[in-house]
Amino acid sequence: MKKLMLKAPAKVNYRLDVLRRRPDGYHDLRMIMQRIDLCDEIEISLTDRPGIRVVCGREGVPDGPGNIAWRAADALLALSADKPGIDIAITKKIPVAAGLGGGSSDAATVLMGVNELLGLDLPEKRLREIGVTLGADVPFFIFGRTALAEGIGEELTAIDGVPAAWIVVVNPNVPVSTAWVYQNLQLTGEAARVKIPCFFENVSDVCAILSNDLESVTIPRYPVIGEIKRELLAAGALGSLMSGSGPTVFALFEEEDAAVRAAETMRARSWFAAAVRTI
Repeated sequence: MKKLMLKAPAKVNYRLDVLRRRPDGYHDLRMIMQRIDLCDEIEISLTDRPGIRVVCGREGVPDGPGNIAWRAADALLALSADKPGIDIAITKKIPVAAGLGGGSSDAATVLMGVNELLGLDLPEKRLREIGVTLGADVPFFIFGRTALAEGIGEELTAIDGVPAAWIVVVNPNVPVSTAWVYQNLQLTGEAARVKIPCFFENVSDVCAILSNDLESVTIPRYPVIGEIKRELLAAGALGSLMSGSGPTVFALFEEEDAAVRAAETMRARSWFAAAVRTI
């Protein structure tokens, strides 16, 4: 039985500009996306028993065909001459529906893993084309580099030389609907005029461009997000921002000790918190 054990990293958005609403109902975005080493763990096995089985066992994450990882495996199995069974076991470490891209990363990791196990040898570009049909963030995790993401997130340009940082992620355990956030967003057009630098000398330079248009919707509805941002800055963070549509907040630190202390303080509030590194 062929088997792979893989890690699926989370992401944060250093920048999230919503530029315009598209005729297809999606929004054109401009984002700077950064992977972090907070990872789900995924075991993928080929078996003699036909069909695809996905097991997670985490509340809020469906097993079986309702899981995006199942759809990723199904998309590649359809391209294979062989039709083995595929068993996928997901151990969630990334908070669910948190703005950290956990489901998209799981799907991207399954695409890459099944591609290897089935010997399909699909190139990265083709995997990203399949990935965007599953979710807008999936291509970024296949791309595997810090990136400027445009369109709905599928147009990716690598950003080299972004300084490494310690990141504290804090999730207050409140559910936020991404669809609700976008439905209530008032577009101003100002984001489109902002120029984003492509070179950063230090962590402070990264903090200077932190911005998320979706905060204007999410923070008024969930004031705890603003509270977390203020507490992280008071704990010595150089900058803090909501990731994606929330509710997770992240903060950048230059030193590990300060990041670890801040995470411990946040966990004392009964919130999920972790000090991690950028990838």
